[in-house]
Amino acid sequence: MPGPTVSVIIAAYNAMPYLTQSISSAAEQSIGQENLEIIVVDDGSTDGTAAELARLNEVYPGLMQVVHQANSGGPSAPRNAGLDRARGEFVFFLDADDHLGPEALERMVAMSVENGTDIVLGKMVGIGGRDLPQSMFKRSQPKTDVFTSRVYWALNPLKLFRRKLIEKHGLRFPTGLPIGEDQPFVALAYLHASGISVVADYDCLYCNLREDGGNTTVRNGGSEPRLLFLPRMVDLLLERVPPGPGRDHLAHRHLTVDVQQLLNDHLVHEPREVQEKALERLSEIIAPLWHDGMNDRLSAMARLRLHLVRHRMLDELLEVVEFDKEISRSKAATPVLVDGGRAYARYPYLRDPVHAVPDLCYDVTAQLGTRHHVSRAELRGTELHLAGHAYLHRVVTQDVTTELILRERDTAAEYRLPVTHTATPGLGADADEGRFTYDLAGFEAAVDITTAADGGPLGDGLWDLYLSVGAQGISKEVRIGAKRAESVSAGPSTRIVAIGEELRSLTLYATKPYGNFTLDLGERKHKVLPRLSLDGIGWAAGAPTELEITGRCALDAYPDGALKVVLDDDRGGTVSFVARQAADGRFVVRVPIQELTAGLWGGELRIGSWALALPPVPRSLPPAKWRRRALPWYAEPVRDAGDRFALLVARASLVRGLAGPGR
Repeated sequence: MPGPTVSVIIAAYNAMPYLTQSISSAAEQSIGQENLEIIVVDDGSTDGTAAELARLNEVYPGLMQVVHQANSGGPSAPRNAGLDRARGEFVFFLDADDHLGPEALERMVAMSVENGTDIVLGKMVGIGGRDLPQSMFKRSQPKTDVFTSRVYWALNPLKLFRRKLIEKHGLRFPTGLPIGEDQPFVALAYLHASGISVVADYDCLYCNLREDGGNTTVRNGGSEPRLLFLPRMVDLLLERVPPGPGRDHLAHRHLTVDVQQLLNDHLVHEPREVQEKALERLSEIIAPLWHDGMNDRLSAMARLRLHLVRHRMLDELLEVVEFDKEISRSKAATPVLVDGGRAYARYPYLRDPVHAVPDLCYDVTAQLGTRHHVSRAELRGTELHLAGHAYLHRVVTQDVTTELILRERDTAAEYRLPVTHTATPGLGADADEGRFTYDLAGFEAAVDITTAADGGPLGDGLWDLYLSVGAQGISKEVRIGAKRAESVSAGPSTRIVAIGEELRSLTLYATKPYGNFTLDLGERKHKVLPRLSLDGIGWAAGAPTELEITGRCALDAYPDGALKVVLDDDRGGTVSFVARQAADGRFVVRVPIQELTAGLWGGELRIGSWALALPPVPRSLPPAKWRRRALPWYAEPVRDAGDRFALLVARASLVRGLAGPGR
């Protein structure tokens, strides 16, 4: 008999009152109880957990396995006991104080099955102030791996695992670690997995911050427990992952998250003697992972922190930790020193000759943010007109060198164009507690596409708009448009413009979903013909020999006289009639039939090289008649022309005249 699809394993220790919701959320999953088993291991609870498990076992008969064991001191032993009993194709580890979203398991199983992956991370939501990793949940990922994503930043076991992966590699939770026991288990599972999926568009797991502080990571305070699992993770990376970018990617997580938590939350509260010993051990632990080639991956604060750890500068480290906490509490960014085209955060001991900490530990040039706002973006003829402001966050707008960049998306061809710098007095005063102002951040630009390519016209393509925002020798690029005034339209503005003797299409639009501006030159994305439509053909009111053709043109602009109806006859003759614009983009073309020569006339609506065939002349349209040089003439639709415009213009014979009009 086949086993269940998912085995939900819950390690419970004094988990009341959270346990009830945890088990109920698993039992009532949309995947159905026929596809579930719930294994709860009571790790020596003393708070009524056992009684509640007995009650729930009656509420969900046949669904639960309940195991009671002496307290083991951590979640490893009960989780392993659950694994030993699991029969499901998948296992999901659920903490007893957390609960699942109603469709969580169904969605995660479907993601794994559809993509052939061994592990699925479901989006986690913190409750009561619980801080959880979120960087891996920016978007759903059908299939990724541990080296090209942020999944390694989530080393808790609250995930869906294919049980075959666990058993094939003999994975179990180490029992000798008071905390961090999940990291070796999850890290090895990641490294062995055939693929990893992320469900980010549904809240799969809700994690509580317990009011009694009973979460394991809260119970086990102090630096000592962390100094037990961290070297184990360092050894795991050194043994399992070869040197190079892959190892550095994983090491980044431990050198930032784990080191910061140990220092900021634990070491600072311990006696001096304990601090000194812990710092010495930590320095030895991180030594194999941190090398100069990693510095570009690390923030300046992380570099400074690691430098002080490496050199066992305890007093300086304690001051930096307190400074780091103040940064987190403050609503203002740290000021910078700009020197030689680089920006250095004014953290403690910057260029202090006594401590001689390298500038590299303060360099935030790569982390400087660009901020911009577009107040005008519009096409006028062949010119693009832009205005707004842009600046480097924390860098005073002196020696401004901002310029506009047009970069073709496929070929990467680019042209840099000057802008006019304009005053923006007081800009920035409402942020960062008023520490920074940017008085010369404004820009204005008028770009003529007929000369933008080093004096020549731009070629066809998608030309993305960037600013190279520069001040005091530092410059950074930013796509523009996402931040714009409400009055600046995000919708496409398509027009026909004359470049030399040629008519070309030009569209200014904002991309989706990011809203950045792009110029589409040559119909790469925005076609002209769908913006032209024809409504009808008939004789003009009060002018029985004028054919009236009506339609709509959704183009924002085109050269005078460019939109017209062109008729050609079966003898090679051609005549054209210019459209007259009406309200709301509508147009009217009047064709004086009496001016046409005898023949069978076809036709189309044209604007430059674009042509839209005219629809058939309605069969119900009566013939027109007139006299030319005293002789009778007529025009009538050709009845068997099918779906094309066909109008016969001819002189009436006396015989046809006796038979009646148009006969």
